[in-house]
Amino acid sequence: MRLWTLHPKYLDAKGLVALWREALLAQKVLRGKTKGYRHHPQLARFKAHENPVVALAAYLREVHKEAKRRGYAFDGSKIAHRQLTVQIGETDGQLLYEWKHLRRKLKQRAPDVLASHEGVSTPDPHPIFRIITGEIREWEVVAKLSSSKKPRASKTSARLRRTSPRRKSAKSARSRSRAT
Repeated sequence: MRLWTLHPKYLDAKGLVALWREALLAQKVLRGKTKGYRHHPQLARFKAHENPVVALAAYLREVHKEAKRRGYAFDGSKIAHRQLTVQIGETDGQLLYEWKHLRRKLKQRAPDVLASHEGVSTPDPHPIFRIITGEIREWEVVAKLSSSKKPRASKTSARLRRTSPRRKSAKSARSRSRAT
């Protein structure tokens, strides 16, 4: 889950759709309608707001506005609250870290979108964020942005590669049925 500090105008189509889905999931988490993701670090700044659901709704409204500007049909009725203005302080260090992170993603999956932002050194923040001086936030999972080494597999991907006994038996049953 990534709830960008950056203005959604910088995202490619895939990124904007993912942001919409992830922010809706975050809204569900903050409303207590799901058990997963309750302790996700990306929710920290919304949880710190006096009314986290309202803050996330304001975030979603801006994502919806960008989607409408592009002609996408995101369902705005899924946003919990409508017309409240929210401001959350966020650091310039966090904003610039995310900018580098997004640029790396766009270089791989949408170079044309990256090229359209070529002259941007300091991006605009998402409208609910008021930028203050500071470092990358402590909740951010900092990735090495330039590394010649092959990235290590995460615990999750290692877990997914493991084959459970049930999977093994299902696989062998399929291969036996193909053989006959």
